[in-house]
Formats: sequence, structure tokens, C-alpha cells
Amino acid sequence: MFRPDQAVLERIIACQAERVPTALALDLASGAQSLAVGDDEIDRLPGDRDSLFIRPHEAAWTLIIAGAVHIGQVLAGMARSVGFAVTVVDPRRAFAQAERFPGITLVCGEPDEVLGEMTLDRRTAVVSLTHVPRLDDAALRVALASPAFYVGALGSTRTHAKRCQRLGDHGLGQRELDRISAPVGLDIGAKTPAEIAVSILAQLIAARRGKTGR
Repeated sequence: MFRPDQAVLERIIACQAERVPTALALDLASGAQSLAVGDDEIDRLPGDRDSLFIRPHEAAWTLIIAGAVHIGQVLAGMARSVGFAVTVVDPRRAFAQAERFPGITLVCGEPDEVLGEMTLDRRTAVVSLTHVPRLDDAALRVALASPAFYVGALGSTRTHAKRCQRLGDHGLGQRELDRISAPVGLDIGAKTPAEIAVSILAQLIAARRGKTGR
């Protein structure tokens, strides 16, 4: 069985903690090991892969939910069941209660401050469900400044139009605003919190797999 060198293994673990992708390359002829760190180094690995065994290591797919509301309760559990590492953020202590989110990382704090301390990368999705314009806008501004693969926000078409106006007033351009999936989720006629959570998760999975989710 192939085992990486201890030093290589420790570096892979450290990179995963920092959400830096790596790829471990094993020369099948000589047994030599090398580690490519970061997208640039991974892209420069030899094109002739017949002589190499390459195993990529990436950070977990991550979902950050702004808003510890009923929809968030259902969505957090379902997202974890399909492989997302989930963090829920809300400054309102009445909502941000651990017993409402068993097994989920829960942070009581302002969304922009909490998200600003996290690494939002191409394996990160952000969904804002707070129902409070100030909080939704704060979360979205941070998310849209990142390479997050999915950014969604709850609200009607009219609510979203007002949201875009506010975000535009804060300097966000049309290209950034177009990244927001809103009203969030697939249009399946969802009404209840559980149904809305299903529609959001379906859209998340589609985005994760590079599909349009039609």
C-alpha cells in the first residue's frame, strides 16, 4: 500500500487546514514522491500521467448560512448529509442557539465580521437567509468579494431588486450582482421552510457539479 512520507502528510494536513489545494504525485517507476501546492503548481504537473499516480487533496465543500432561521435549520442538516461542512452565522442570540443546530458549527456574530475571518474559496457557498436587509447585505458584500462558487439570498423578486439597489449604492457592479442567485433556490413552487431548503440544496448541488439546475 502506498503511504506518503510523514513530512509530506503533515504538509497536506496543514494545507487542508488553510484550504490550500494540494496534489501528491508518485513516480511509478522510481517511487519518488512530490507534492504540488496550490492551483498553479498543480497545473504544472507533467502532462504524461502514465508514469505518475496523482492524488488531489482539497478542502471540504463548505456552506455558510447567514441567518439561524427555520429554513436554515433544515438546510444545515440536509447540506451536511450531502457532504458540506456547514457554518451558521447570526448575531441574534434568540436565533443563534446551539440546541436549534445540533452538530452544526454556529457562530453568534455579525455576518461581515465572521465571514471576513473565514476563507471563502471556490469550494465555498454562501446563502443569506436573515430576513434583515442590513445583515443580508453585509453577508453578500463579503461573499461577492470572494471566489465562492455560489452566492444566494432569500427574498422575492421585488425584495432582490431593492437589495441590488442598496448593494449598487455601496459600489458593487452589475457583474457582481449577477452572481447572486435570488430568489434563492430552484423554482419548484416551494412554500414551507423544508420545501424551500430542498430547493436551495438542489441548486447548491447543481452549482457544485457545474450544472445549471434547470
